[in-house]
Amino acid sequence: MLQRLVRPQSGLSASSIVKASLPRFQYRSLHRVPQLANERLFKEHGISEFMSPEAFDFAWTQYQSLLVEKLNLMTQDTVDADLDTLALVKKYAKRRETAHLFNYASMAHNNHFFFHRLSPVQVKIPEKLKSDMTESASSPESLKQDFLATASAQFGPGFVWLVAQKQTGLLRILSTYNAGTPYPEAFARQQGVDMNNEPAPPSGKRSSQDLSFLGLPASGEGTHDLAPGGLPLTPLLCVNTWEHVWMMDHGIGGKDEYLERWWDRVDWNAVEDAHKATQGYGAGPKLNKRIL
Repeated sequence: MLQRLVRPQSGLSASSIVKASLPRFQYRSLHRVPQLANERLFKEHGISEFMSPEAFDFAWTQYQSLLVEKLNLMTQDTVDADLDTLALVKKYAKRRETAHLFNYASMAHNNHFFFHRLSPVQVKIPEKLKSDMTESASSPESLKQDFLATASAQFGPGFVWLVAQKQTGLLRILSTYNAGTPYPEAFARQQGVDMNNEPAPPSGKRSSQDLSFLGLPASGEGTHDLAPGGLPLTPLLCVNTWEHVWMMDHGIGGKDEYLERWWDRVDWNAVEDAHKATQGYGAGPKLNKRIL
């Protein structure tokens, strides 16, 4: 398994496909890999006690570059070429014929969100955020245990998110599988359930109620800004549970160790800034427009 993760892949790369598809003078790389605040440090030394330089290169530099190259290939010379990934996610969440475009845009967004919140050193949770955690989950330690348990139990690749309800400011834990998105405007592709655990439908056809666990509208149903019964929310933090992110450093049985070490490398100041924005205390963190 590990050898498959790190072995160079044969055949044409995404970059070569893109460059071959148009004459050189016509090709413009509109979507770009954003620069992380501590990227030079992470490239040279990794993330202390969490991620080696090799794993960082694999999970961020190489993987994010592939996602961006794929997006450029799919959006070049279209009205989508200059849209950031979040705009693409919301635009194509309900269109099954462009699922491939959604997947690459959402994965690029989610992966950047994960790496954007990492710190080279341990950051203490600010007192205001501690208070909000206590109000939402009885204590910061309780929230941590629930969050890490949710991520540990997530069977398969995806992301686990800490989100804030915009109306109440309360913190909640949300799972998305594969390239699923937490944004309520793109609820049709939230992918908040593990399909391996869903029972088969009792008949050949599903009613609109049967589809509710997917967050998908019934055939012919009008589009909505939010899922039925859903609340506006803001993502504050996420952990990446895709195997290629943690297995290289922590081994096939090291997911729980990876999660524990990740929690100690979260930039909690950035999380608090984003949470304040949901409560009207000021602007949230500025993220690279091309990806977030």
